Amino acid sequence: MKRIILFLAMILTVVTMEAQQKKVVLITGTASGFGKATAEKLVEKGYIVYGGDIQVEANQYLSKIGGHALVMDVTKDDQVKKGVQKVIDEQGRIDVLINNAGYGSYATIENIDMDELKYQFDVNVFGYARLQQAVLPHMRKQRSGRIINVSSVVGEISMPILGWYAATKHAVEGMSDALRQEVKPFNIDVVKIKPGAVNTGFAKVAFAKLDASHIPDDYKSMADKFKAFSKAMYTRVEGPEGTADYIVKAVEAQEPEIEYLTTPDAHRLLNAKD
Repeated sequence: MKRIILFLAMILTVVTMEAQQKKVVLITGTASGFGKATAEKLVEKGYIVYGGDIQVEANQYLSKIGGHALVMDVTKDDQVKKGVQKVIDEQGRIDVLINNAGYGSYATIENIDMDELKYQFDVNVFGYARLQQAVLPHMRKQRSGRIINVSSVVGEISMPILGWYAATKHAVEGMSDALRQEVKPFNIDVVKIKPGAVNTGFAKVAFAKLDASHIPDDYKSMADKFKAFSKAMYTRVEGPEGTADYIVKAVEAQEPEIEYLTTPDAHRLLNAKD
């Protein structure tokens, strides 16, 4: 009888330790693209995954595969705070934040609609800021954590038509580098993910924004050449799984790199810049 009790106690200890070792991950933008591919991979590996998205129905797959779907518009303070608090209430901690929600709005620097420009910064930059401000107090308290910010190769370079989108990613780069230094004393890592062109549905939205931007005749030839080149390029690029693999690598690494270039063209573009 004593042996049976001892055996059961050992099993309970192992189960408890395994539960304690499961990292809690919060990802934004999980309804599609990098966010969805990353969430699926992390759930399969046994992580406790919460995924927030503005596309409520499309995000429900997450609950069906063992994750936790959250309604989260990253431009809404109340939704961000409510989502983070739900994770804390249910799990007691957040080990990894993956800031991923974002979109591209293509237009010339001169002709973008100002409300559209403000919204793009609200999603791509201030959305990251909201999540960080909500999560960091918990990470500082537990003296551990990791923030993974999905940036882009255009966070270091820029070109005609995508200048304002590039500006949002330049902001993410500068913010992430400062944040890394600020939170290092608390055993919190900050990692940047930098893909190039990837077939995620991103381009469809970006080109639709360009078509709606009422470009003057002086810019039309340049815009048409950009669209033709970009659309041809997107027929050849990979899907989101490769970049998702790098994000998972950044989650699991004992000492992650500061940044991960995730696509061949990202390496080529930065080499050409140098």
